[in-house]
Amino acid sequence: MARGAELFPGITVSVLVALAAQFVAEHHGAPAMLMALLFGIALNFLGEQGKGAPGIGFSARVILRCGVALLGARISFDMVAEMGWELILLLAAGVVATILFGVLLGRLIGQGPRFSLLTAGAVAICGASAAMAIAAVLPKDERSERNLLFTVLGVTVLSTIAMIVYPILTRALGFDDVTAGLFIGATVHDVAQVVGAGFTISETAGETSTLVKLIRVAFLAPVVMVIVWMNRARPPEGGKRPPIMPAFIAGFLALVAINSLGLVPPQLGALLSALSSWALLTAIAAVGMKTDLRNILQVGGGAITLIVAQTLFLACLVLAGLWVLGRV
Repeated sequence: MARGAELFPGITVSVLVALAAQFVAEHHGAPAMLMALLFGIALNFLGEQGKGAPGIGFSARVILRCGVALLGARISFDMVAEMGWELILLLAAGVVATILFGVLLGRLIGQGPRFSLLTAGAVAICGASAAMAIAAVLPKDERSERNLLFTVLGVTVLSTIAMIVYPILTRALGFDDVTAGLFIGATVHDVAQVVGAGFTISETAGETSTLVKLIRVAFLAPVVMVIVWMNRARPPEGGKRPPIMPAFIAGFLALVAINSLGLVPPQLGALLSALSSWALLTAIAAVGMKTDLRNILQVGGGAITLIVAQTLFLACLVLAGLWVLGRV
């Protein structure tokens, strides 16, 4: 009871910021994640001290992991079968190659391996959601929150730019609606921007891009598991080994399995999907409140170069893959 009373003010503030961000997104067309992040940064003083700090920290950790776990309700094995194995292999290659490219480039330009892995995973899989899931299992240091906030900000801004530019690009390249949907779903970072870009072209492109994007989200669990196993192989001195499978990833996989068996009614699936979106929005608002904007500005030009290069690499790789498969 006492713990609940301690957390209540901070959780309430985080939810209110998420509601404000969603209101602005719905009425003015701005990305909800970006609005939550910016509103959270403006209220940074609440996360540093006072009665709200414990609940804000809880939102940034526990509610975040609940939101990632609930993403599993959006995915089923039928989606994979519907796409065909050639396209699944292309998506898998895009995820693996982008992460490897990002880590290697990060080393070449002097960015830390954790930061490079965080940005590459966010670009390769599902933007802000992937960034938050990966950050939850990476070893923590004094730059962890700053790196997460920069990554979420970076992939959200790049997704918004891609939502405008990529539909124009696909038309210029002469893609049909299905191919345009494949490209957008395989390259745009965040789900909301994928939907926006796809349906800008047509209903068919929108449905295709959304399906492809959800399959990319399914790669989140194996990538997080690999990161966990790598950390177990070399835990920090005096630190405990992380669990073999984090509880939120186990929940993610369980929901995928249950949904694949047809045990999740459509109404419940829609509710869980909405809860996931709200949990992630609340969590990113809390992350914003826990991070000082001055720290984000310290990341430097190398970090911006890294995340932009990862985005361009993924787009070029997918274009090449579609060409090899005879789609373009």
